[in-house]
Parts: sequence; structure tokens; C-alpha cells
Amino acid sequence: MPIAVDIDVMLARRKMSVGELADRVGITPANLAVLKNGRAKAVRFATLAALCEVLECQPGDLLRWEAADAEEAEDAEAVDLAEH
Repeated sequence: MPIAVDIDVMLARRKMSVGELADRVGITPANLAVLKNGRAKAVRFATLAALCEVLECQPGDLLRWEAADAEEAEDAEAVDLAEH
């Protein structure tokens, strides 16, 4: 997916656990994990706003766009490494 999620980066900067963030935002740790691991198909603006408020950051600190070519290159590299 061309949208990368950097919640882990902000969690590390704020020295906060996934469980604490989930509690403070008001979502389940499982739903936060889905978002954090890039498996979410959508995120509500209210959730994004709550994440930004708790982590004291901007949406761009949590989400970034990656070119599809870069993702495809990473996938191809992973396949090449697995074959050797």
C-alpha cells in the first residue's frame, strides 16, 4: 500500500506503549495494531485527530505516501533474497 504508517516512530519518541495509546485514544489495542501495522483500509478523521492530540503531533508525522515503485522494488528484493 502506498500509505505508510509511522505510529511506532511516534510511540518511541513519546516513550508510550501501544496499550497506553489505545486507552488514551479510546480504541482497542487490536484496532490500533491493525492501523499501526498498515493493514487498515481506512481511518476516521476523529481517530486520526485523537492520535495526533495524544501523541502531540501532526497527521503527517503518522502517515506518509510512498511511491508504488518503491514498494514493488522492496517486494522484488525480498523475493530475490528468499531465493538465495
